[in-house]
Amino acid sequence: MNEIKCPHCGKVFQVDESGFADIVKQVRDSEFQRELAEREKLMQADKEQALALAQSQAQGKLQESLAKKDASMQQGLAQRDAVIAELKAQIDALANEKELYAQNAVAKIERERDTLKAQADQMRASLEAQLAQQKDAAALAQAQLASTLKGDAAAKDQRIAELETQLNSQKAAFIAEKELAVAQAKTEIEKERDALKAQIERERDTFNAQLNHERDTFKTKIEHEREASKAQIALKEAEKNQRENELKAQMAEKIRAKDEMIAYKEQEIERYRDMKARLSTKMLGETLEQHCEIEFNRLRATAFQHAYFEKDNDASSGSKGDYIFRETDNEGNELVSIMFEMKNEQDDSTHRHKNEDFFKKLDADRRKKNCEYAVLVSLLEPDSELYNTGIVDVSYRYEKMYVIRPQFFIPLISILRNTSQSALEYKAELALVKKQNIDITNFENEMEDFKQKFGRNYRLASEKFKKAIDEIDKTIDHLLKTKEALLGSENNLRLANDKAEALTIKKLTRNNPTMKAKFEELHSDPALKAAEDSEE
Repeated sequence: MNEIKCPHCGKVFQVDESGFADIVKQVRDSEFQRELAEREKLMQADKEQALALAQSQAQGKLQESLAKKDASMQQGLAQRDAVIAELKAQIDALANEKELYAQNAVAKIERERDTLKAQADQMRASLEAQLAQQKDAAALAQAQLASTLKGDAAAKDQRIAELETQLNSQKAAFIAEKELAVAQAKTEIEKERDALKAQIERERDTFNAQLNHERDTFKTKIEHEREASKAQIALKEAEKNQRENELKAQMAEKIRAKDEMIAYKEQEIERYRDMKARLSTKMLGETLEQHCEIEFNRLRATAFQHAYFEKDNDASSGSKGDYIFRETDNEGNELVSIMFEMKNEQDDSTHRHKNEDFFKKLDADRRKKNCEYAVLVSLLEPDSELYNTGIVDVSYRYEKMYVIRPQFFIPLISILRNTSQSALEYKAELALVKKQNIDITNFENEMEDFKQKFGRNYRLASEKFKKAIDEIDKTIDHLLKTKEALLGSENNLRLANDKAEALTIKKLTRNNPTMKAKFEELHSDPALKAAEDSEE
């Protein structure tokens, strides 16, 4: 027991352990709530303080940026004024330089024109004088040439006769020397011809001997290669015969094994027919079911570790199938489910059933038991070429339904299981692709929304920036106008100052004899002059 004293009346109460724990819990809960409320107030105050601080910092940064912007604007205006002044000075200098250059060029061209004109006149006069001198000299030379030709004609005739005589004698001597040289050259050529002919004969004999040797060598080589080819062909022929004999032996072995298999199958068929003749209709069906169950249990441990294959004993819906097959993956996801129906009958049965007679019931049982596939394992219609060929797809009548013979029981399960595995992988990939497409669509939508918002903000910023630029241009224009007005006032003040500095007593007293006399009187008074000198 615990004692609690009332703080108001001073009365003492005795409380058991559970009551005391409840009271302590209430006190602790109230204190916790109070402390929590105080902490929330403190956090709210800190939040408001931080918000105010952030606002003040943002405002300070904004003012700082505006100040920097104003300073940069003032600096830009100053730079712009300086550039404008510099450009004006350059334009004025270029205009002066251009005018001076044009004046100099005109003067230079005029001087060159005058010089060329004078030179042309001088050259024309000189050429005319030279032409007259050349005409006189030509006439004199022609007269001298005529007299000289008449005196030299006889000397030239004599000289020609002497030269003809000398030429004839030299010609005879040259002919003799030429004939001697021709004879000597002919002799030397004949000697060289004979030597060359002998050399050609020797080279021809050597070439013929070498050619005969090479021909014999090549002939021997051809003979050796021919013999080798014959030996190789014989070897290949022997290998071919050996291969043919081996193939014939293998074919004979395969034929023998096939004959043995056919004989064994015929024996099995005969034995099966005898067994069917000894069994009833119900026993025949049960034997087929047992056969399928035994075939499945033989491979259950190795190939179907996660499979369920049991008889369908649930007849609550009014009908039931023979067997249900279900298989799951490692995660417990169902891969494939099959409803099996086994049908057989005696050979001497009076009423022959067809496979189609059981399609409707098999489809109904498959749907009631939520199976994906329906398979009829049948020995009915033994003479039908359709059902004896293998696995028969009857999906044209009922969805995902097959008719097989007992030997295709395990292969069909494997085919459907592998198909379902591939389909499950495809479904997983399709789900992943759909998820990726959804993610891409969401990303594109978010990106489009961001682009729209960014474009809007950019447009607003661009409009504000353009407006600011326009205001700056207006301010610049206003400042330029103010500058022009100040420059105009400066010019007026300069003119006024010039006029004030040009103002003299002489100009003031012009056409004013009274004032002129007063100033002369003032300058002639010695006392006033002395006072002016003292003031100075």
